[in-house]
Amino acid sequence: MPRMPPPAFTVRPVNWQASREALRSVRRSVFIKEQKVPAALEWDDADENAYHVLAATRDGRPIGTGRLRLDCYIGRMAVVKQWRGRGVGSAILALLIDLAETEGCTELRLHSQTHALEFYSRFGFGPVGERFEEAGMPHQAMLLRLPPAPR
Repeated sequence: MPRMPPPAFTVRPVNWQASREALRSVRRSVFIKEQKVPAALEWDDADENAYHVLAATRDGRPIGTGRLRLDCYIGRMAVVKQWRGRGVGSAILALLIDLAETEGCTELRLHSQTHALEFYSRFGFGPVGERFEEAGMPHQAMLLRLPPAPR
């Protein structure tokens, strides 16, 4: 039986304190440098109490991130440009959804940049309300209803 090559990247839950620099490096690259989000809008107190997911290359280079706040809100999804379209975002979002289910969330909310609506729709998220501007970019609130946790 042929051996499968190791995956090009891994995705795992991480602790904010222990992985802060890796998480911040991805968000700084994508949001602040590439998308010109003001740093004052990117960094907030929610990071301290949120669940974080980090995608990294085989050699440990951070390439993607996302977070799940305790109020069942997904945010700060980012994948560095050269890794987009290779399944990194999907792996991050799938893990965040799994974490939300484990934590007992019955609904997941997020604000999607409008160019990413189809991506979130593939996971079952649907639009809620009107489009709006956030950090100078058009966004859409989205919602995913999760099945109740088994008793």
